Amino acid sequence: MKPEISIEFFPPTTAEGAEKLHATREKLAALEPAFFSVTYGAGGSTRERTFATVKEIAAAGHEAAPHLSCVGSSRDSIREILQEYAAAGIRRIVALRGDLPSGAGAAGEFRYASELVEFIRSETGDRFRIEVAAYPEWHPQAKSPKDDLAAFKRKVEAGADSAITQYFYNLDAYLNFVDAVRRMGVDVPIVPGIMPIGSFSKLARFSDACGAEIPRWMRKTFESYGDDSDAIRAFGLDVVTRLCEKLLAAGAPGLHFYSMNMAGPTTEICRRLGLTA
Repeated sequence: MKPEISIEFFPPTTAEGAEKLHATREKLAALEPAFFSVTYGAGGSTRERTFATVKEIAAAGHEAAPHLSCVGSSRDSIREILQEYAAAGIRRIVALRGDLPSGAGAAGEFRYASELVEFIRSETGDRFRIEVAAYPEWHPQAKSPKDDLAAFKRKVEAGADSAITQYFYNLDAYLNFVDAVRRMGVDVPIVPGIMPIGSFSKLARFSDACGAEIPRWMRKTFESYGDDSDAIRAFGLDVVTRLCEKLLAAGAPGLHFYSMNMAGPTTEICRRLGLTA
């Protein structure tokens, strides 16, 4: 059985960006993903652009899964968004705690993603399939691995159907996380998040900010290539393809690609994996 893939976009900020994303989506649609997800800015800062992108994806005949974060939001505002998505025929939501915009004060009426999941279920029943986040290398703000696992379990108990992980390059981190939650009685699918590598400098900055580890052997190899962008891209493709092969061999239920609104890297990895249509 062909593993299920899904692909993430961020909402464009300009008309030119929207045109580029349309072209990217058309190319990636050839991979027949189960859904395209669309991110949601801190405190709902991209709400309208996220909704516009989601509607365009749905209008083109693809399943769209908008991200929805709750920190800084009220129950009334989340209820309104859920009604908009239901009216647009959306069937899947990625429910997240999210971050407050820079300089913002109060967290709003929701503190945790589990509270958002519970609210979605109470308001809409089984209308939406709910995806939540998982952190194989632990959430940067978690007090301990034990606390992070407990937080994940609460999201599932609140009504989550499946999970998508933060990206990682350490296979054992994913396998250990899955084993740990299974021992806790959590049996939802946990789909590994995959970050293709095009630029090491950008990856390093992003990873430092979100807590994803770049293994020393990878970091040193990338650094040895200096400014040779072709060598960096080639090595990045090899590394991520091997990781995906090992994940699928270990029983991962699918792959979720953080595309960064580019078609090339995800398409090439899927081609190497034999996942093209």
